[in-house]
Amino acid sequence: MTRRASEAVTIARMDQQLDSLLAPAEPEDRRQFLKTSLTAGFALAVQPVTAATITTDTNGLTAGEVKIPMGDVEIPGYRAMPEKGARFPIVLVVQEIFGVHEHIKDLCRRLAKTGYCAVAPELYARQGDVSKIENFQQIIREVVSKVPDQQVMSDLDKTAEWAAKTQKGDASKLAVTGFCWGGRIVWLYAAHNPRLKAGAAWYGRLVPTPGQPSSPLQPRQPIEVVKDLKAPVLGLYGAKDRGISVESVEQMRAALKDAGSKSEILLYADSDHGFNADYRPSYNEKDAKDAWAKMLDWFQKHGAR
Repeated sequence: MTRRASEAVTIARMDQQLDSLLAPAEPEDRRQFLKTSLTAGFALAVQPVTAATITTDTNGLTAGEVKIPMGDVEIPGYRAMPEKGARFPIVLVVQEIFGVHEHIKDLCRRLAKTGYCAVAPELYARQGDVSKIENFQQIIREVVSKVPDQQVMSDLDKTAEWAAKTQKGDASKLAVTGFCWGGRIVWLYAAHNPRLKAGAAWYGRLVPTPGQPSSPLQPRQPIEVVKDLKAPVLGLYGAKDRGISVESVEQMRAALKDAGSKSEILLYADSDHGFNADYRPSYNEKDAKDAWAKMLDWFQKHGAR
């Protein structure tokens, strides 16, 4: 089996395994871990990266690691924005399961090159450091399964507030985008924040796994919050994704239509899970470029620009 095929199968199975791992998880009142700085380079689980990996420079940008206050703690994050000017539209960038590693930082720089204040908070900071874990299943079991949706929603709220107050961001033009694990979060956040203008969800899980009970930490899937959506979301999915079936995409489309939502889902026939991840074999350059352009148009169309 080629590396590309092997990785596609592994990624496809991750979401299914995640649901089974989430079910028995219990809320944790004590948090003894706090990641205080970001990973340099790429997460161990995705190395070696491919030759197609894109590196966006910082010319004309203010970019780098930041500390974002979250009540009684600070969590690390990455922020990129134009070097000159002010009142930039804000886009929250939500990580893959691999945390805020180099790919997510690069996406922030790409967004900043188009005029955004892009911020990616390290949303696993209280639960663990995934950057040094090589095994996908171990990342899910030991860290991702322990991250409460409620915590993530609050952290994104505080990140948006921080960007507006201290980073020259315009809170009236707020967008969110996320990838893989972050794609699911985009749908949930669009149902959470009434100030959000638009979202773009890249290959994030949509429906519960049949026969699997919900977790108290992650109680609802995107299809279950459709009627609560407060901002339109553009879903960007691959028809070859073995973890997010075409059937589940069609179920979500039907639910959006029934709810009268302005949200839309684009399904790329030749793409797999992670088709925008240029550092992985799943990258599809043609579809990734098309989806990126459509995301930017979506943000502008819905007032996040």
